[in-house]
Amino acid sequence: MPVYLLTDNIVFPDPREAESSGLVAIGGDLSVERLLLAYRSGIFPWYSEGDPIMWFSPDPRLVFYFDSYNPSKSLMKVINSGKFQVRFDTNFDLVIKKCSEVRRKGQSGTWITKDMIDAYNCLHESGYAHSVETYLNGELAGGLYGVSLGSAFFGESMFHDKNNASKVAFHFLVQQCLDWNFDFIDSQIPTDHMKKLGAVEVSRDRFLTELGAALENKSRLGKWK
Repeated sequence: MPVYLLTDNIVFPDPREAESSGLVAIGGDLSVERLLLAYRSGIFPWYSEGDPIMWFSPDPRLVFYFDSYNPSKSLMKVINSGKFQVRFDTNFDLVIKKCSEVRRKGQSGTWITKDMIDAYNCLHESGYAHSVETYLNGELAGGLYGVSLGSAFFGESMFHDKNNASKVAFHFLVQQCLDWNFDFIDSQIPTDHMKKLGAVEVSRDRFLTELGAALENKSRLGKWK
């Protein structure tokens, strides 16, 4: 299948035309408008420093449905202890920078480039990107960030400096999504970590159908409390 070279026009090809790797298109920019269209189309940017911007829509897609969430007794013990304090959207920039520093198995660098950090900070300032932060004794110990549109949350990355800190952040994200009747958390690329938390692989066609339904709901814009 052809890989499309994007121009200044803010458009994307049909993600069903992606290569087997999930690659849909190359080029374009990371403007708020283009990023929002990408997420609404089931596409996201994923590339390394020095490479052109690459846009993906993998098949299968890893999706987290809330009825599959079953936190362990040990995690609930940590949560109930009150050891960690959890906040939303109070330190987005530091969360994404911490995520960019995580060393991941099989990767020599990070896909969260400086341009990506700047772009998602703009998404955050526009009310679409959010962070969940876990604090220990007043210091940021873990967290995650992602994008919210309609009743869908697109998880981007997480980190922890203290054991269980990112799991606690994810737990509170799940509870908030349940309170707001969200449909799912998009985990994008299959990983063992998210599968252990309950995420499952679904076909791209199914994901795009469910995404379309989620986008019919009103987005939760602005800072989350």
